[in-house]
Amino acid sequence: MKGGVIAVIAILAVFQLAVQHGHAVTCGEVDVSLMPCINYLIGHDSSPSPACCAGVKAVKGMASTTADKRTCCGCVKAAANRYTDLKDEAAQSLPTKCAVQLDIPISRTVDCTKIN
Repeated sequence: MKGGVIAVIAILAVFQLAVQHGHAVTCGEVDVSLMPCINYLIGHDSSPSPACCAGVKAVKGMASTTADKRTCCGCVKAAANRYTDLKDEAAQSLPTKCAVQLDIPISRTVDCTKIN
């Protein structure tokens, strides 16, 4: 009985790792992460908030593979296009202002297929 319980726990642990490893980034995750940046991006705040910068760091963490980077890029591009009053200069400077080297441009016009 004890060996059976250990075997079940081991199988569940392996399954858990497999599920986490195969996790695909979603636009919902990207949107939630960058939501605190909206006031800065539309010009209501003069600098990004700590919550905004934490979100930028979270997006960087999500984008570990080329596929993830392209997905994040598409999500960011779609979000940028939803806000007609988004300030392009603020969007482009966001990673620098948050001291994050983001491989994903925050732009309405970026070609996400060219991101590696």
